[in-house]
Amino acid sequence: MTLATIAAIAATDPLTATETWMNTMTAEQIARSNGYFVGGYWLQLWNFLISLAVAWVLLAGKRSARMRDWVSSKLPRWLVSPSYIGLYVFITTLLVLPMTVYQDFFREQQYDLMNQTLGGWFEEQIIGFFVGLAITMLAVWGLFALIRKLGPAWRWWGTGATIAFLALMIMVSPVYISPLFNDYTPMEEGPLKTEILAMAEANGVPADNVYVFNISKQTDRVTANVSGFLGTTRISLSDTLLERVSPEGVKSVMGHEIGHYTLGHIYEMLINFGLVIFFGYVFTHSVYGWAHRRWGHAWGIGPIGDIAGLPLFFAVLSVYFFIATPVTNSIIRSNEVEADYFGLNAAAEPDGFADVSMMLAEYRKMRPSKWEEIIFFDHPSGYNRVLMSMKWKAAHEVIDANVVGDPAIVDE
Repeated sequence: MTLATIAAIAATDPLTATETWMNTMTAEQIARSNGYFVGGYWLQLWNFLISLAVAWVLLAGKRSARMRDWVSSKLPRWLVSPSYIGLYVFITTLLVLPMTVYQDFFREQQYDLMNQTLGGWFEEQIIGFFVGLAITMLAVWGLFALIRKLGPAWRWWGTGATIAFLALMIMVSPVYISPLFNDYTPMEEGPLKTEILAMAEANGVPADNVYVFNISKQTDRVTANVSGFLGTTRISLSDTLLERVSPEGVKSVMGHEIGHYTLGHIYEMLINFGLVIFFGYVFTHSVYGWAHRRWGHAWGIGPIGDIAGLPLFFAVLSVYFFIATPVTNSIIRSNEVEADYFGLNAAAEPDGFADVSMMLAEYRKMRPSKWEEIIFFDHPSGYNRVLMSMKWKAAHEVIDANVVGDPAIVDE
């Protein structure tokens, strides 16, 4: 069945059209997609358990306390916390390195989602390590200074400081961090760029250019974003999106990304995750205090705010975020649904969006159960995105003339 036939069906029967889209996947593709995504559920669990094991290794035998004491004996008092944090990041990175290499390189390679050699991948990991090290040292140093200075009130002020820091990262990342990993060049002039910029201008995005970044050196995945704010807004799309997706599909993706900006999702996310972080800090303050009273002497750590208690602090926080996974995923997913609707209205390319949604099956399960999607998905499932596109098409009685007679998608 051709895409033109699907397009015609969608105008009158969205459910049948959606099923027809789903049937363009072979049994092998479905098994591969499901295997990759469901395997990710287990990786979440293993990463959580490994993080707890690493915390225990550092706390048991007073190892963390000895690290603090050793740093204290070598450096001025004001350098103790940042130096300990740097040492902590280095040691924990080494301890989880085998899992990182398997998960982020060999597993990606196994599913044909990796274009780099191990050497090229590792080089980027080193860059990422030093960037992450600087960010973590600065953020945790400031947070623990607030804890020591403010006592229980740190939960409020720490939340505010964390939100402000996240906002700063959102501002600087497109300009100063992302270019460390990929080259960003202006998109070639042409009708597609003109349409993207027109769509951006019509929806209040303050950008006068579109940038293409060479993600193909890392993966064949397709992606795009409208990132930054307060003067650093940038429209970017991957070279793979241009190479692998039709112009209609590209416009639908960019309409979605523009939707995130126009709907104020950056600000909404800062508020929503600010609440999540606040309750996480309340949880951490309480559970840390209980654990300290029970095992603090054996571990050689002081009350919350003692830098040697950092492994316990992060372990408790990781427990909270692990439990809160359905909440955080649902916050993100609701924004993605809103951006999907916005993109369909802005670009008016339902077939293009359905086509791209099917392409995401390379690494996303297409038809999860209801609760599986609620718990594990931070984006709508591929099935629901295609169904949304077909319903939009039926409601607007659109048959895309650009795809009539296009045999690009065939169901054998």
